[in-house]
Amino acid sequence: MMNKSVSMGIQFFLRIGQSIQTPAQNTVNFVRTFHATLFISLASAGVLFSPALQAETNTISNVAGDEIIIFSDDSFKPAIRDLGSKPEASKDLQSQKSTRGGRLADSFEINIKDNKTNAGSETNTANSDQSNPQHDDLWQRIKNGYAMPESTSALTTKHEEWYSSRPDYVQRMVERSQRYLFHIVEEVEKRGMPTEIALLPMIESAYNPKAYSKSSASGIWQFIPSTGKHFGLKQNWWVDNRRNITMATDAALTYLQKLHAMFGAWDLALAAYNAGEGTVGRAIERNRKLGLPTDYESLNLSDETKNYVPKLQAVKNLMTDPGNYGLKIPTIANTPYFAKVSAPARIDTHLVAKLAEINHEEFLALNPSYDRPLINSDNGNLELLLPIMAAQTFRTNLANYEKPLVNWQTYQAKRGESMDKIANKFGMNLAQLRDVNDLSAQAKMKKSTTILVPKADGNDDAPLTVIEEPAVEKETAPQEQTITHKVKKGEVMQSIAKYYGVSVKQILAANALRNGKLKTGQILNINVSSAKEAADAKKSANKSKPLDKSKSVEKKQTYIVKRGDTLHSIADKFDVAVVDLKRWNKKSSAHIKPGAKLIIQ
Repeated sequence: MMNKSVSMGIQFFLRIGQSIQTPAQNTVNFVRTFHATLFISLASAGVLFSPALQAETNTISNVAGDEIIIFSDDSFKPAIRDLGSKPEASKDLQSQKSTRGGRLADSFEINIKDNKTNAGSETNTANSDQSNPQHDDLWQRIKNGYAMPESTSALTTKHEEWYSSRPDYVQRMVERSQRYLFHIVEEVEKRGMPTEIALLPMIESAYNPKAYSKSSASGIWQFIPSTGKHFGLKQNWWVDNRRNITMATDAALTYLQKLHAMFGAWDLALAAYNAGEGTVGRAIERNRKLGLPTDYESLNLSDETKNYVPKLQAVKNLMTDPGNYGLKIPTIANTPYFAKVSAPARIDTHLVAKLAEINHEEFLALNPSYDRPLINSDNGNLELLLPIMAAQTFRTNLANYEKPLVNWQTYQAKRGESMDKIANKFGMNLAQLRDVNDLSAQAKMKKSTTILVPKADGNDDAPLTVIEEPAVEKETAPQEQTITHKVKKGEVMQSIAKYYGVSVKQILAANALRNGKLKTGQILNINVSSAKEAADAKKSANKSKPLDKSKSVEKKQTYIVKRGDTLHSIADKFDVAVVDLKRWNKKSSAHIKPGAKLIIQ
């Protein structure tokens, strides 16, 4: 098995070879023949299809401390292709320690520069300078397309300081962006838009496709549900296309073009993208009636929207001259990172990754719109994104794969059915069952519903029932009402969630909280499913105050500990907090023995 640097070097070598374009057809044919020969040689040597590198684990913070929640661990970080070194620095490359390029990358770099070819895609725009060797670096291409007026806001300095004081955060953001940035630049240039737009996801989501805001915005472009639906981004139990990289990018650019046509300036269009066209339109009209200027910096907007354009300007400044801020921004190859492949309408996501010979985290990073371990598309022409080096591998392996493509089935869970029994019946742990089906921390099913479970042994050929949209939460989302709840002494997140009929996860998301720790007097936003329920819940909360433990009537029951039980699993079973279990039973540790009796209040 080859080592990591050689493996990455070969990927580097092939990616660059694919990007070379010359006007002469015989040169193109030569390159294609060269690729085929190299492919066969590497395959026969047993080095082309080596196992994926082990993923690294990183903790991702949000953009500005409290603006977005990151639910994914963002553990996979593919290597960045370093193509931007200047010719005179090529001698120094031999002495540099690199785990990303390898010797193949170093030896091939001079050929690229001598040919002075543009390493862009086959659809390069006319305004690209194809004679400029620096176009091997995508950042230079972005810089050459700047077209927005510079923001003069004093707020820009604040955001420059925020980003530059967090070099690790910036590095992770850039590493994530390299998967998507080339595609976005291509689409921006096709529409004749300023290339600064390609930096916008950095301030929206830090280029994390799993970013989720307190206003329920999702994806790298942070579409809220209603705007996403307006632009045709499908959202149901199976898929959320607000996180689809290509679809959401197309929708975001279309929306930004519409806003620019409405307001006539890019800073106003960006403000409207952040706050809504109605908000910006009303602010402009107020200033007009008062005889005041109607430019972006003169409008009375929220603090978040006032900071929006300066934040983009700060990111632009950092990416343009990172050395001025003590940062090192690795170059990104000006070549496609991913390719589209056709796939069966129903297939396990882990199987797709296996057939493409990539790890599952990388598949999800390119296809983050799929919420389930099973893709169950109602569209026969399913398209997935895969790393460009893995696309043909997937096609070949899929054509030769003769086993079932699906290892999941649907199960009709009955109202009152124990969650533990369902999980045990299908060989799952309780946490996995809840995660796969978005079920709250309940002991029993609240109502009859169809859920996803693994296929039973010997049942590989069982047909899969098509679940249209069993998740009522997303269907009723437009009718949701938000009420406020003031935390009282002794209250815990689980009891509040249970009282209002929502999950702890929903409360965390609605309030941009990372954990369930509460403080007395803290105000929580609670999203309930209808106006009537909101009114009833508010009225009940104000009158009876059932969550005040000093006044509530407590009912006790006894639970006998079974083999394999833990305090956490028991707390989940009864929808209570571990700390309360300890308090009720006067326990200082989490140790319990089978047969022991626990009091549940």
